[in-house]
Amino acid sequence: MPPQNRPEVIDVWPDDVPDSELWREAGPELERPSRGDSRLVRNVSRPTLTVFLPDPAIATGAGVIVCPGGAFHFLMVDKEGTDVARWLTARGVAASVLKYRVLPTPDDDAAFQTIADDPTPHRPKMDRVRPMTIADGLQAVRTIRGRAAGWAIDPDRLGIIGFSAGAYVAVGAATKYDPASRPSFAASVYGEWWEGWVPGDAPPLFLTAAGDDPLIVVPSNALLYEAWHAAGRRVELHLCARGGHGFALVPHGLPVDGWIDRFWEWLCAEGFVPEEETH
Repeated sequence: MPPQNRPEVIDVWPDDVPDSELWREAGPELERPSRGDSRLVRNVSRPTLTVFLPDPAIATGAGVIVCPGGAFHFLMVDKEGTDVARWLTARGVAASVLKYRVLPTPDDDAAFQTIADDPTPHRPKMDRVRPMTIADGLQAVRTIRGRAAGWAIDPDRLGIIGFSAGAYVAVGAATKYDPASRPSFAASVYGEWWEGWVPGDAPPLFLTAAGDDPLIVVPSNALLYEAWHAAGRRVELHLCARGGHGFALVPHGLPVDGWIDRFWEWLCAEGFVPEEETH
């Protein structure tokens, strides 16, 4: 078992990555500093999982796959990835940061910034990537579950959480699974989802967002709540008045700062982590 400060990195797809034609002529994966001391990673063509394990003395047996956001053309791997993973491991949860596939972008940083500033012309390619990101999320669940015993993870307590575009991956995994890839629970943080169909055995779902988010259609969260509830599945929704987009774990001096504590309380209430872990 690797020590907590040296996480293990594994491939999501053990062999060839499916549907890889879009990346055939893509440049190498690139990592850049970004706002808030979070690394920005782009040109991901071969998905990986970075596995953070808790101290065995406090391990709960639960596991969470963390999906960073980035508008499907980059990933905020610290702010919405490793920072969240380390918050969870400090509480005894094994956390794995998923680098899923994103839209290929030019190596030149200025050319990339043009796309980041206005991705609209690239929407058709982004739409092609979306189902592939869900496929990566589902395969991530299969991969972690297949190795759960070696990491002391209970395969029946393995969930997925996503931020922004990563929330699309998480909700997609919570609706488009097969028996081997069904997450035990899912969470969407400032995400957007428009499909109304919910499987009859959909896992419990946690939703949170801010009402003043300028980048998503906030009511889609309420509609997703209603769809989950109508299907008779357990769901919890927290909408804060303020917080904007991308709040993650950054303090804002607002009620939205407590979203992750509400998430933890929800994990306890649903039985995925022991109640005493909150004390």
